[in-house]
Amino acid sequence: MKAVGFTKAGPVDVPDALVDVELSRPGELQDRDLLVEIRAISVNPLDAKLRRTVDPGGALKVPGYDGAGVVVAAGPKVTNFKTGDAVFYAGSVVRQGSYAEYQLVDERIVAGMPKSLDFAQAAALPLTTLASWELLFDRLGARPRPASDGRVLLIIGGAGGTGSMAIQLARALTDVTIIATASRPETADWCRELGASHVIDHHQPLKPQVEALGFKGVDLLMALAQTPRHQGQFVDLVQPFGSIGVLDDPDPFPLTTLKTKCITVHMHSMMARSVFQRQDMAEQGGILRKLAQLVDAGHVRTTLAKRMGPASANALIQAHRDIEAGSVNGKIVFEGF
Repeated sequence: MKAVGFTKAGPVDVPDALVDVELSRPGELQDRDLLVEIRAISVNPLDAKLRRTVDPGGALKVPGYDGAGVVVAAGPKVTNFKTGDAVFYAGSVVRQGSYAEYQLVDERIVAGMPKSLDFAQAAALPLTTLASWELLFDRLGARPRPASDGRVLLIIGGAGGTGSMAIQLARALTDVTIIATASRPETADWCRELGASHVIDHHQPLKPQVEALGFKGVDLLMALAQTPRHQGQFVDLVQPFGSIGVLDDPDPFPLTTLKTKCITVHMHSMMARSVFQRQDMAEQGGILRKLAQLVDAGHVRTTLAKRMGPASANALIQAHRDIEAGSVNGKIVFEGF
């Protein structure tokens, strides 16, 4: 099968940052594995981060943690899927990824595709949905309807893949006031289109902009991108007894100041459930099933922004380059190999 991977960590502009390879089709399925013929993949900042920082010691590492495709084989204890099912999922970082024609993935983190989407539209959704859903509800404790939640939520990096889903989920499932950050007219418009109540510029001081909207501060803060650049403002910005959820890699937080205002900080990785084989890892399949219902009901839409042709090393390198430059709103999706 065709695949794209890397054998050493490094910057995106070296000649072998990603390489085209031919691999044997995966053949040994564990009890709850699905073998998926991949029809579309989307590219995430996580893909680029792992390519840049994780040294596979000369072995080939296939990245890619979003996929949509068709089940072609199932392990002996699989109960939820059968051959021919159209599925979407975010795979585990400890297994080979979705930059390949076939991939093994545990059925517990898989769901049937939304019926209203094609493979490319579906592939844009899993990882960013799981990251934003878990951060919003499990870590920050946002209260889904019918419970009332009149708090103010600030999403740093609202136009990115995860921010785009966080806005939609908060709008569809809660009554929080959503403030998103964006720095260009087109990305600000994107955030408003997805459901942000207000948009502010993360290149400018945040608190004066929040105060200009009539708020003393924010109660919940999702730090999704370039957190070290912004986090010096967080303690002053977050209200007493508020919460900060961080998805990327921050600098150390000033714990004494956090204590004074009784602010909690949550570090989050949506990969933790599958990496550590948590007993509740099937929750991720459940979240994706709920997402499919929201999509098919018209409450949430795909965040696909750029539909590409077949995946190749050169094309994926350019996608990584764009992501690392911070110039992507929504998701870049490749169809086939």
